[in-house]
Amino acid sequence: MTLIEIREMDDTSKSFVGTCTHVNDTPKFLSRHEIDFAAKKRICWLQGLYDKGVRTKVAYINHEPVGFIHLIPIEICPWGPIGKDLLVIPCLVVLSKVRKRGIGRKLIASAEEEALRQGSKGLVTIGYYHIYWFMPAAFFEKCGFEVVKRRNNEAILWKVYDQSVTEPELLTPNYNYKENKDRVTIDLFWNTFCPTSYIEAQRVREVAEEFGDKVLLNEYCADDRDILLRYQIDRGIFINGKEIWYGHEAPKEGIRKAIYEALKD
Repeated sequence: MTLIEIREMDDTSKSFVGTCTHVNDTPKFLSRHEIDFAAKKRICWLQGLYDKGVRTKVAYINHEPVGFIHLIPIEICPWGPIGKDLLVIPCLVVLSKVRKRGIGRKLIASAEEEALRQGSKGLVTIGYYHIYWFMPAAFFEKCGFEVVKRRNNEAILWKVYDQSVTEPELLTPNYNYKENKDRVTIDLFWNTFCPTSYIEAQRVREVAEEFGDKVLLNEYCADDRDILLRYQIDRGIFINGKEIWYGHEAPKEGIRKAIYEALKD
C-alpha cells in the first residue's frame, strides 16, 4: 500500500514548490536561470504572507515530494476570484507519474482542514472545462465542490461551511488602451505568485529595453490589491492595445516581433 503523507512546505520542499516541480529539469520554453530565479521570488512571496493565512501543503510518497496545493485568503489572492471570507486554491499540482493514486483528494482534504482551522467560510477555486491537466473543474466537482458561476470554459467552484458567505465573482478585465503617438506602448500585467507570469514579465522588460525610447512600458502588478481590483487582470501583455498570449511564457522572439509590427503601424 502506498503511504501518502501531507506536510506543510518547509526547507526540504521549497525548491519543489517554488519551481513548480521543475527541480532538476529545464522545460522546453524555459532556462534553468529563469526557473530558479522565479522560484526564489515565489517562495519569498509565499513565506512573506504566512501570517496572513497563506499556506502550501506538500504531498509525499516515501519522503519524496510528489504534489502540492496552495491556499490563499481571497482578500489577498492575486489570481482572483474576488470575494470575502473564503480560502482560495489557486493551484493544485500532482506529478504525472503518481496520478490516479488519490493524492489530489488528500491535498483537498488537507485544504479543508486548513480552511476550518483558519475560520474561513469555505474553499473556492477557479476550475477549467478543457482537455489540459491544469485545475480541471471535473476533478473539483468529484471532490464535492459546486459550480458557483461559469464563463465559457472557466468556472468558480466552492465548498461552503457557512451559508452566510457571499458568492465570489470572476475577474472581469477592465483594460483600456491609451494611445501614445510617439512610442509603442506595452501594458504589462503580472504577479509574483505564478512563476510563468514572473518569468514572462522579466522577458518583456528585457526586450522592451532593447528598443530604448521607442517603447513605453507600463507595469501593473496584481500583488497590489488596488491594482487587481481596478484592472482585474492577473497576467497579460498588451502591445498598443493588442494582447499577445501563448499559454506558456511569452518567448522573447514573440514579444520582439509584436513590437516590430507595432512600430510599422
